[in-house]
Amino acid sequence: MSGTARAWIVVTAVVAGLASAALVLVAVLADLDTAGQAASVAGAVVGLLALLVSVIAVVRTGAPAAGARSVQSGGAIGRAVTGDRNRLGTAPAAPATTAPAAPTAVPGERGVSAAGGIGQAVTGDENEDA
Repeated sequence: MSGTARAWIVVTAVVAGLASAALVLVAVLADLDTAGQAASVAGAVVGLLALLVSVIAVVRTGAPAAGARSVQSGGAIGRAVTGDRNRLGTAPAAPATTAPAAPTAVPGERGVSAAGGIGQAVTGDENEDA
């Protein structure tokens, strides 16, 4: 876990602890109706913050997930094999690329997508090198 993630966890724990203590103090010092209203407002705020965090997480993930048994690369691929019971020889070298980038297409089932070149893609079952 990164230092930034750890820091956010600590900040969240401290804020949640302070909010809980504040709600308990309101319940003890004021009355339960006031504490209930304060808890409702706090719950609404937390719900909106959770929505914001989930939208940020979805936006940051980048490309959607690829199909079943597919290969997706941000660079070049020498050989991608998605089939069963293949008997293959030596894999070709990965083609050279100048600047790796995210693949533009999301492959479907057993598909192959690369931002760079693809030396060989074997997507069927029981293939043999000739």
